[in-house]
Amino acid sequence: MPALAEFTTIVLDCADPDQLTDFYRKVTGWEVTYRDEHCVHLGNGGPIQLGLQRVEGYRPPSWPDPAKQAHLDFTITDLGSAVKELLAIGATMPEFQPGGDEWVVLADPQGHLFCLIGSD
Repeated sequence: MPALAEFTTIVLDCADPDQLTDFYRKVTGWEVTYRDEHCVHLGNGGPIQLGLQRVEGYRPPSWPDPAKQAHLDFTITDLGSAVKELLAIGATMPEFQPGGDEWVVLADPQGHLFCLIGSD
């Protein structure tokens, strides 16, 4: 079936796009591809970008909570080292960790959840 649209950007609502820009640039190594007073996009020349959009009154999701809408997954080679590095740059680790030794749930500095999944 032919596609009706091309998927280009995942946009996270947030209180401060600049704070998250610094965080996600360190996580992904991506560069800023667009910036205005309300929004920043990061990318690496590939087909998908990460958008960070200012929303007045932003409230982060809680965890665990079935009202959580979405999260990001990142595959990494050294789970323990990645967790330590991300905590050092502002991530937090919720108490509830359903992944055992397979993955770790973290939250960025504004509360967006993401998982780190170890690769073999």
